[in-house]
Amino acid sequence: MALELSFASLMVLIGEVTVVLILSLLLFAFILVALSALSIRKGRLYFPRVLKSGFYMLEGVVRGLTRLFGISDRELVTFLIRLQNSMNITTFEKVPVDRRAIFLPQCLRSAKCPAHLTPEGLKCENCGQCRTGDAILRLQEMGYRVFIVPGSSFIQRMIKKYRPGAIIGVGCIIEVKDGLEMCDREGIAAIGVITQKDGCVETIVDWNEVCDVARLGLPPAPLPGKEDQLPAG
Repeated sequence: MALELSFASLMVLIGEVTVVLILSLLLFAFILVALSALSIRKGRLYFPRVLKSGFYMLEGVVRGLTRLFGISDRELVTFLIRLQNSMNITTFEKVPVDRRAIFLPQCLRSAKCPAHLTPEGLKCENCGQCRTGDAILRLQEMGYRVFIVPGSSFIQRMIKKYRPGAIIGVGCIIEVKDGLEMCDREGIAAIGVITQKDGCVETIVDWNEVCDVARLGLPPAPLPGKEDQLPAG
C-alpha cells in the first residue's frame, strides 16, 4: 500500500514538474516574441544573445506566436538574419581579408550571361550585361575570394577546400538564413545580404551594401565619387 502511494505521489510530482516546464517554456517563448516585435518596430536589437539562444530552442513555437503580434514570416526571418549579422560583425572584422570569401547567387547574372561552369563555380567574363562583373573586380581588389554559386552543395565544398574564417553570403531571404545557420555550425563568422528582388533569373542586390559589408574591418577607403558608385542590379 505504501509502495502504491509512493508511486502515485511520484507520478503527481512528475506531472506537476512537466506542467511547470511547459508553462515556463511558453512564457519564455512569449518573452522572445515580445522582444522580437519590439526590436523590429524600434529598429534596435534588444538582448540579442537571449534572442539567438531562444530561437534555436523554440523556433517552431515562436513562429506560431509571432502571428499574434502581427509579424509575418518574412519579417521574422529578416529579423533573425539581422540578429545573426549583428552578433557576427565583431568576429568578422578581425578576420584578415585573405581569409574571407564571398558567395554570390548565379541568379544575379544576365539571362544572356556567357559565363561557363568550372570546379570553382561560374566564372564571370565581365561582359557588361549586368553589374556583377564590376562588383566582382572591386571585391577582388579588396582581397576577397569571390565565388558565383552554381548549386547548394558548392558552398560546402569550397568551405572544405579553402577553410575561410569569414564569409559574406548574398541571396534570397531563405538562402541567406540557411547559409548563416550552416556557417554558425561550422564556426565561421558570416554576414548575409538579402537580394532586393527574389526569383531565379536577373535578381537584384544593392552592390554598395555588399561593398560596405566587405569593407568591415579593413582600412578606410577613399570616399567614392559618383563614377565609383555601384547601383543596385
